[in-house]
Amino acid sequence: MFDIPVIAGAADWINAVFSGMDQSVTLFIRHLYEFGGDPMTKFMEFVSLFGKHGMFLIALSLVLAFFKKTRRFGTAMCAGLFLGALLVNIYLKDAIARPRPYTLDFYRQLWMTVGQNVESDFCFPSGHTNAAFAAMVPVFILGKKRWSWLALVFAVLMGISRIYLVVHFPSDVLAGMITGTVAGMIGTFCALIAPRWWYRWDVLKKRAEEVEE
Repeated sequence: MFDIPVIAGAADWINAVFSGMDQSVTLFIRHLYEFGGDPMTKFMEFVSLFGKHGMFLIALSLVLAFFKKTRRFGTAMCAGLFLGALLVNIYLKDAIARPRPYTLDFYRQLWMTVGQNVESDFCFPSGHTNAAFAAMVPVFILGKKRWSWLALVFAVLMGISRIYLVVHFPSDVLAGMITGTVAGMIGTFCALIAPRWWYRWDVLKKRAEEVEE
C-alpha cells in the first residue's frame, strides 16, 4: 500500500462538527435492535457482507459486463467502483485516519450488543456505503425506473447496516453516499461514451462460431 500522509486534525474536526448528529442518528437506528433483536442483527450482518471489500459488487459488475445485453450496466458499475475505491479506500480513509466509533465510550456498549464486529482500517468515509452507491447509482440511472429504484434501496440499506453494527458513524455513511454517488455518476458517463465496438462485441456468439469451425 502507498504511504498516505495524514491530514492533521481532520478526524478531530469531523468528530467535533458531527458529534451531535452522529450520536442522535445512531441512537435512532438503535430502535431497530430494540424492535428486531438478534434476528435483526443477523440480517444487518448479512446485508453488510455484500459490501465486504466490494468483492460481491465487483463480481456482479464483471458478470454484467461479460454479457452483451447487460454490458452497459456492468461497465458503468466497474468504472464507478474503481473510482470510488480509488478515492475512498486508497486515499481518504488513511488521509483522514478517523478511528472506528466503537473505540469511544458512548458507542462501545451499543457495539457490544450488536455482534462486536471489528474492522481493521479507519472509518471515514464508509467504504461499504461508497461501493454500494458507486455500483447501484448506475443501475438506477440506466435501468427502467419501475424496478431500478430497488438498487438505491439496497445502497441505503447498506449504509444503515453499517450504522446499526456501530462500525461507522452516520457521518461516515453520509460521506460514503456522496462519494459513491459521484463515482457512480462518473462511471455512468464513462459507460455512455465507451466505444460502440465494446457493446457490439458478443463473447458467447464468438465462442459458438469458434466451436462450429
